Amino acid sequence: MAEYSTTAWLKPFLKPLRSTFNEVVAMSAFVNLLALAVPIFTMQVYNRVVGHNGISTLKGLVVGMVIIVVFDYILRQARSRIMQTIALRIDVQVGRKLFNKFMSLPLQTLESESSAHWLALFRDADAVRNTLSGASAILIADLPFAILFLIIIFAIATPIAWVLLLVMPVFMFVAWRSSAVMSMANSAERATAQTRDSLVAEMINARTTIKALSLDKVMRPMWEDMQSDNIETAVIRGSKTDSFSNMGASLSMITSISLTTVGALFIINQELTVGALIATNMLSGRLLGPLNQLVGQWRTYSSFRQSVDRLGELFNTAGERQESDVQLDRPKGEVTMENITFAYGENLPRVINDIEITFKATGVHAVVGRNGSGKSTMLKLIQGLYKPMSGRVLIDGADISQFSRSEMAAWMGYVPQNCILFTGNVRDNIAQRKPDATDEEILEASQAAGVHSFIIDMPDGYSTEIGEAGLRLSGGQRQRIAIARALVGNPPMVLLDEPSSSLDRQAEFELRNTLTEIAKERTIIMVTHSPILLATCDSLMALDKGRIALAGPAKDILPKLFGSGAKSGQKKAPPPPAKAGQQSAATPAKPQLAQSQPKPAMAQPQATPQPQATAQPNIAAPIKARPAPTPPIPAKPVEVKSIPTKLAPIDATPAPSAPVAPPVQPDNNAQKIDIPPPPEKNQGDKH
Repeated sequence: MAEYSTTAWLKPFLKPLRSTFNEVVAMSAFVNLLALAVPIFTMQVYNRVVGHNGISTLKGLVVGMVIIVVFDYILRQARSRIMQTIALRIDVQVGRKLFNKFMSLPLQTLESESSAHWLALFRDADAVRNTLSGASAILIADLPFAILFLIIIFAIATPIAWVLLLVMPVFMFVAWRSSAVMSMANSAERATAQTRDSLVAEMINARTTIKALSLDKVMRPMWEDMQSDNIETAVIRGSKTDSFSNMGASLSMITSISLTTVGALFIINQELTVGALIATNMLSGRLLGPLNQLVGQWRTYSSFRQSVDRLGELFNTAGERQESDVQLDRPKGEVTMENITFAYGENLPRVINDIEITFKATGVHAVVGRNGSGKSTMLKLIQGLYKPMSGRVLIDGADISQFSRSEMAAWMGYVPQNCILFTGNVRDNIAQRKPDATDEEILEASQAAGVHSFIIDMPDGYSTEIGEAGLRLSGGQRQRIAIARALVGNPPMVLLDEPSSSLDRQAEFELRNTLTEIAKERTIIMVTHSPILLATCDSLMALDKGRIALAGPAKDILPKLFGSGAKSGQKKAPPPPAKAGQQSAATPAKPQLAQSQPKPAMAQPQATPQPQATAQPNIAAPIKARPAPTPPIPAKPVEVKSIPTKLAPIDATPAPSAPVAPPVQPDNNAQKIDIPPPPEKNQGDKH
């Protein structure tokens, strides 16, 4: 039953080709019948022409053979053309079925195997095509005529036909034995080849890192080990193939020697003619030739059988839904997760653990948490890329399991953490979600993502070729093009996974403005740790080890995560980068005071610029960003340590009222302000 289940997929492909295969068999029959002409011609020449000087008979035989040769050539050419047609049809149909099945597999299934495994399946399709349309298929068509040749040999040389009856079982045993041995050898070679190909794929994808860090010394031993394993298995497989092929060739020689020896004895006893012996030797070649080829071609049949089984297993794998049970209009964008639990394997720890939350339609919703807390996995669950172990995801109250992958992709724009582009130009990559997108739609998405300005600066604009995987662009440019791709088609929901990880500060501000604008009509769910983007969010959820630690309006959650100072600053994003000559937040407080107060004796406390550090959420250090205690001022300016160095630049404009100015003022400056008054009074007394 298992064998049937893995080979049943091939029958629908072969059924329409049955009539074509019948034509091939008919042509093979004529070709093999015409092949009888040569032995018969030889026998007649030795028996009738040579012994009786039959020149006229020889002329007639030669003319007949010329006609036969012409027909044989025409039939072989026609058979080759038919086999090419079969190969083309199999290539198109099997390749299309394989591609469609590959595209319909769930993401979790695709991630469960290495890239080399999936590449090998496409090579399996080539093996199926080559077997059904190559020399191996013609060999199968020629094998039944071996019986015809055996019958003719019994008719013209009965005394020596028994030699062939004894040899044929030996050939069959060798062919059967080679099938089992070659099957195991092919499997071992395939396994080592996949391991090597996986390493090659990793090295190609990481070629920049390997060159930059000079990792060739590390990669070379790994490559040599895997390559040596593959070479070893290939040599073993090759030696076994050669052994069986040589064994078949030796059996053919033994058969020819035996036929000639036994035939000579019968000729001496005048029970057989010389022509009959020569014709028998020629017919035995036509009889044993396919058997000998069968021994050598058994590796092809073994690979074909394994390829069919592997493709059958793939075609029997459950895929994603291709058609929806119900038709839903463009959703508003409310996303609900009901008791979602997910793990990457039955025996692996849970990545998402009993999450229940609702993201209201429209607005910006942020998800924060430590590395490995399940943020990216949650986005994939919302899209239906992963199937939860328990619970369900709803869009506007409808379970997403009833919708097809194409509908989900049309409703949700997605920017992954690792942005991948494809070979082609900029326009093709932006329009991939909607191939029929108009130029106006592409321009609108590009302008919203902030990529239009740098695209038009390129020599060819939107027709600029970006190279393989977009390697001709920078990481930030690829990410911004991916954002534009996600916005094409005006999806009601947009999911962003660290959308600003490769953006500069100015681009990050532009993205913030874009999200604020498009969130008026769309639901934005993003994973981010950027203070600039968090400052514009409406709600926020914090994950910790797959569970919801905090969730609610951003104005209530930000102070709990990042300190009380976030209350006044959560909606005030850091200003854009300071221009030349403008003070930045990373500049220490003491130099700022020195510039505004060149004379310490004349310094005024109220004129000291006060960086409102606590007004900005600090993702990098959520625990340490606490307000400073009000008791005695320490000897060293510890208040400066609480100012995060990774925040956006702070405006250096002095605050109109600064009640907390004295704690931020360094101690040495405070002492300079307090000490001068007594000397002024003493000088007045002296005068």
